[in-house]
Amino acid sequence: MDLVTTLLFVLGLGLLLGGAELLVKGASRLAGALGLSPLVIGLTVVAFGTSSPELAVSLQSAFAGQADLALGNVVGSNIFNILFILGLSAVIVPLVVAQQLVRWDVPLMIGVSCVTYAFGLDGRIGRLDGVLLFAGLVAYTVFGVVQSRRESRAVQAEYAEEYGEPAPGRAGLLRSVILVVVGLGALVLGSRWLVDGAVAIARTLGLSELIIGLTVVAAGTSLPEVATSVLAALRKERDIAAGNVIGSNLFNLMGVLGVSSLASPQGIQVPEAAEGFDLPVMIAVAVACLPIFATGHRIERWEGALFLGYFALYIGYLVLAATQHDALPLFNQVMLLFVLPLTAITLGVLGVRAWRART
Repeated sequence: MDLVTTLLFVLGLGLLLGGAELLVKGASRLAGALGLSPLVIGLTVVAFGTSSPELAVSLQSAFAGQADLALGNVVGSNIFNILFILGLSAVIVPLVVAQQLVRWDVPLMIGVSCVTYAFGLDGRIGRLDGVLLFAGLVAYTVFGVVQSRRESRAVQAEYAEEYGEPAPGRAGLLRSVILVVVGLGALVLGSRWLVDGAVAIARTLGLSELIIGLTVVAAGTSLPEVATSVLAALRKERDIAAGNVIGSNLFNLMGVLGVSSLASPQGIQVPEAAEGFDLPVMIAVAVACLPIFATGHRIERWEGALFLGYFALYIGYLVLAATQHDALPLFNQVMLLFVLPLTAITLGVLGVRAWRART
């Protein structure tokens, strides 16, 4: 691995993160100047804006014919967002989960994850699949705007404090537009460098583009979500911490994957490894959110630690599988015989308790 490749990867990641920050700031101020409430901005512009690195990288990968990287980026980011970001945020401070997330957004995330898996059963996510996914994003955004008007004043105030008020006058509007343009430009250039660097690293290490997308690229493009959710948790703005992750996951599936499959002439190819393991893991992680979120509408510290533990196990499996390590069969047996059954029992108990508490 030469210095130029490493430098290209690092500079690309830096441009992605800087561009995402500028885009979020500019878009949120621009939306505010156009009369949207801070809550709507938080649910749509910011959640989608923090997913802009995933969109930029996946589009660049699709255009470059590196579909494995595009799919791995989306699937890996969704797993990373829940297991690592929500887990870390909950360990810092127990998170409050809004009722809307439990009643609507999390079930929708589960449903869209299952639909995405079904789309990929024929070996690719084609253009028609992309149209359906993107149409779902449009419908979800419209619903979010309408639903936001019913939120409590406390939630409205929380989002207003986080995202602030738009700068007045034409000068403020012009600054917002400049931030958006510069942010988008940095995203485009950064995504190109990051993808080129990631592919070169994968080939040098003998790893597949899918593995690189599921790990390094997924974690790198999810850093805006890390910053947003962790800072929100530290500031006790706990609705934002959870809502940003779920909103970003939905955008990844319906927006990033939908647009990328439309941009690629052959659609997004789904490797057997992703169909047999990574996509089911993404669905399982989404399903695990429901009973945990429903128990008192909180994510406790021990639940956050459980998420972090599973993220470590997931990364461990990817490393063992990629290197064909001798410990892989033992790892699989331990997971199948002990870890997964215990987790299923725990989540089942949590789900029953939540159901009984409501009846």
